[in-house]
Amino acid sequence: MDRSGRPTGDSARGRRFEVLTGLVPLVVLVIVWEIIGSPDSPFYPAPSSWWPALFTRGQGEDIIPAIIDTTRTFSLGLVIAMIVGVAIGIAVGVSARTDRAFGPMFEFARALPPAAMVPVATLLLGFDEPMKIVVVVLAAVWPIMLNTRTGIRSIDPVRLDMARSLRLSRRRTIGSVLLPAVMPAVLLGVRVATPVALVITLLVEYLTGVNGVGALVGDAQRTFQPARVYALIVIAGLISLVVNSLVRSVEQRVRRLHGGN
Repeated sequence: MDRSGRPTGDSARGRRFEVLTGLVPLVVLVIVWEIIGSPDSPFYPAPSSWWPALFTRGQGEDIIPAIIDTTRTFSLGLVIAMIVGVAIGIAVGVSARTDRAFGPMFEFARALPPAAMVPVATLLLGFDEPMKIVVVVLAAVWPIMLNTRTGIRSIDPVRLDMARSLRLSRRRTIGSVLLPAVMPAVLLGVRVATPVALVITLLVEYLTGVNGVGALVGDAQRTFQPARVYALIVIAGLISLVVNSLVRSVEQRVRRLHGGN
């Protein structure tokens, strides 16, 4: 990287080479699968049959709306989890009394498997998108909240003393001192929460049948369309790759804005 934190040409090319190298085993697997697989196999259909299976029986029209539904649910859930996680993390990080009061409840809620929340969420909210978003938020908020709390506790006390000596208000202290200092921890939490949010989105759609890629996977499984199942899994994987790339790009930009801290 150069002095401004931007990657140099050599480092950028090196990362691209690493990505391409990492795809080699997957490409080899697909080639071998294509050679030994059969389009008529009920379990391992050849990869060449996956894409056509998406459009058999007039089913191709539901792909784009499903991708949009899944992406919207994932994005809204992650954004809400970020806001809630950062707010709670700051609250429990700056106050030991608040941490002691709510710590046991947080640990209990964090230990609940997201799949177990789906029946309760459907009973309370019904089979619609708000239910999906609530479950995604409950699953993704914990990495962000815990990392924010840890980041708050690791702030150099000199910074807080300086804010007090300058008689900054609580609002300005949070905005000018706490948030910039805790930003690396928040970004780490977001990076951990991103795949969790996407997996839970697909899981909720699969279990409830609410519109999305996960619901299409469940429908294809129930109607014995293995090639369509594999094709939809590939689509989910591509969404994950795009999302991870975006999150990494945003993380690098934010780190540059904050001087790499």
